[in-house]
Formats: sequence, C-alpha cells, structure tokens
Amino acid sequence: MGTTGDRAPLAERVGQLLDGGVPLAIVAAGDPVLRQGTVPYDGQLEPALLARFIEALRVTMRAAPGVGLAAPQVGVPLRIAVIEDPAPVPEEVRLIRGRVPQPFRVLVNPSYEPVGDARAAFFEGCLSVPGWQAVVARPAEVRLSGQDEHGRALDEVFTGWPARIVQHETDHLDGVLYLDRAEPRSLASSQAMAERWGQPTPQEAARALGFPLP
Repeated sequence: MGTTGDRAPLAERVGQLLDGGVPLAIVAAGDPVLRQGTVPYDGQLEPALLARFIEALRVTMRAAPGVGLAAPQVGVPLRIAVIEDPAPVPEEVRLIRGRVPQPFRVLVNPSYEPVGDARAAFFEGCLSVPGWQAVVARPAEVRLSGQDEHGRALDEVFTGWPARIVQHETDHLDGVLYLDRAEPRSLASSQAMAERWGQPTPQEAARALGFPLP
C-alpha cells in the first residue's frame, strides 16, 4: 500500500484493498510490511468486512497457489492468517513428510510452541519469495493457540507438514520470513528444485550443497 493508505485507519485500508478486486496482490520480500510485525486482531474490522477479508485471503491463496497466506503478505499488518492444504503428493512424500490434507482454517492471533525436541528439515518456499526454496529445520510438533474467525479458542497440536505450515504463517505475523530460519547453502531456484532436488527428503541436496541436517 502507498503512503496515503499507510495513514488511513486500518478498516479503511482493508476496504480500499478489497475494492480493488481479488485475487489480491501478494507483497514480495523487501517490503517493510513483511518485517514490521502485526497488531493483534481485536475487532478492528466489523464482521462483514472481516468476512470479506478472509474470503479474499482464501481466493488469493488458492489462486497463487499456496497452502497458507498471512495478512501482511497482502499489505495488512493484522495478526490473521489462513491455511489450506489439499496435499496432492505421492504416497512416499506423504509418509516421509507427514503431509496430510488440511481443511481451510482461519488463524486469528496465533502463537505456537514446540512439543518435544524433535526437528524436521525440508525444502520450504514462500509466496512472498517467488522462485526460490531453501531447507528449514523446524520443530516436528507444535502446540498452536489463538482463535478462529468467530472468536472461538484454538488450542491444537500439529505434527508433520501441517506443523510446518502453521509455523511458517505464524512467523509471518512476527515479521519473520522462512529465509531467516533456512540453511543459507540450501537456497535453490525453482529450476534447480525441478531438475535436481525433487526427492522426498533434502539429504542429497545437503551432501551436494554442503549444509547440515538435524
């Protein structure tokens, strides 16, 4: 959003954004909105506007396509994210990565904490960093707390790939990109991923590119 929008009340900014139609434009790395963190949602958007905003996030995420989208990625510094993963992957990948389908979910004011010490490392990408992926070691299991879009409390344990998704999206709300947690030597273009590193685990890439795995 431009300077004028930055000065406008949050609800007005969201309304102006939605009036531009969907899918929304996704903010790319380098924009300060991805680094400044977010404010907790406490009713800044009246219910009808909140519903429109959530629907716009859903449409934008699916159009990208992606498995999650946080409000800052469309220029809105509110602590709201959406996730959804149909998990269209081969059985081998599903088993190794723990990637199981996730229905559409809205995360309001989420936070997470690790459950246990186990960590899992896999290539990860981001709609705000198009064309690149890198290996990120994350807790294999996390407890997520927060609310849904209706204000109902969330307190749920996520494992496998769903745990990775909720960590990635919650990190966005804290001004953290996946690259901040990635192994720098693992950074790979989409072309390299397609040609070289499509295996279910990053072990071959770790040996060839010279980065550690947990």
